[in-house]
Amino acid sequence: MKLFGWKAGREGSRPALSRAGAYFNEAGRWPQGYEAQVRAGYCGNAIAQRAVKLVAESVGGAPLDGSPELVALVTARVAGERLAGVVAAQLLLHGNAFVQVLRDADGGVAELYPLRPERVSVELDAGGWPAGYAYRVGGRATRLTDEEVIHIRGFNPVDDHYGLGCLGAASGAIAIHNAATAWNKALLDNAARPSGALVYDPGDGSAMSAEQFRRLKEEMEAGFAGAGNAGRPMLLEGGLKWQALSLSPADMDFVGLKAAAAREIAMAFGVPPMLLGLPGDATYANYKEANRALWRLSVLPMADAVLGALVAGLARWFPDGRVEIDLDRVPALVEDRERLWRMVSAADFITDEEKRQMVGWSQ
Repeated sequence: MKLFGWKAGREGSRPALSRAGAYFNEAGRWPQGYEAQVRAGYCGNAIAQRAVKLVAESVGGAPLDGSPELVALVTARVAGERLAGVVAAQLLLHGNAFVQVLRDADGGVAELYPLRPERVSVELDAGGWPAGYAYRVGGRATRLTDEEVIHIRGFNPVDDHYGLGCLGAASGAIAIHNAATAWNKALLDNAARPSGALVYDPGDGSAMSAEQFRRLKEEMEAGFAGAGNAGRPMLLEGGLKWQALSLSPADMDFVGLKAAAAREIAMAFGVPPMLLGLPGDATYANYKEANRALWRLSVLPMADAVLGALVAGLARWFPDGRVEIDLDRVPALVEDRERLWRMVSAADFITDEEKRQMVGWSQ
């Protein structure tokens, strides 16, 4: 079985991500492009990474019920992670997930492998309908038919063929959060304040030469700047005097700005801020309520989309296949399910078959 040279050989199969466009320190600039946004968000921001992991790992680790063959395919591990969790993370970040169907010698499904979405492009026929896919690695492109790839995409109001992820919408808040973190780090490096200004006033109106200014600046930075030199005494001579400066508390307080940006990031990925350790969230009474909201509002809809698309894509091999989350085995939903069971059991005006349908046991 060959997967674009991945199993037959390593050469050229996974080139390193280009760092072009990954740096965006210009004032007012936000990261543009998927790779730059992933580096700034998932790789460089703890809030965004944890939000994605909370949803993706919950989807990947959810207890499943259904056809044993399909359950085995969906719960198989790819690079140490469960397939459903990888697909959920790709949908959150990119908005698209492309799962390749690998077949065995008899034509059956041997494995499902998630392709990196930024390397896949949809190929259209003359009528504008998807006819296949191209997987590009470096300068090499491999064509795949629509029967070999299961394309799962999020809703995109401005594109007919590609989905829209959450990372782009959160990139502004991520940039603000990262900038506030860098600012606070710079304040700590400088003892949380600009200590003062060194004023040259010889009394005769003369000015320092460029060489004198450069040398004095270098000596100041080497001997007195930074947290390591905090409180170090300074010896002044030759018309130099020290003018103390300070920042107002409002100038130094970036905690509120970081918290607001972090809440926007959590909102973009559908995670209650309380579960990310963010302060000031009184929406939920406790972590149990927040965890229940996470499952109801984010995990279950994402799992339904992923599992439903995989089952539909494999219908030609498993026409009667079924995979769904076993809600009775989800710890966060135990109280909800217990309440439902009590209500159904107490309803003596419905049949046993109707009761089974209400609790999801009709199949």
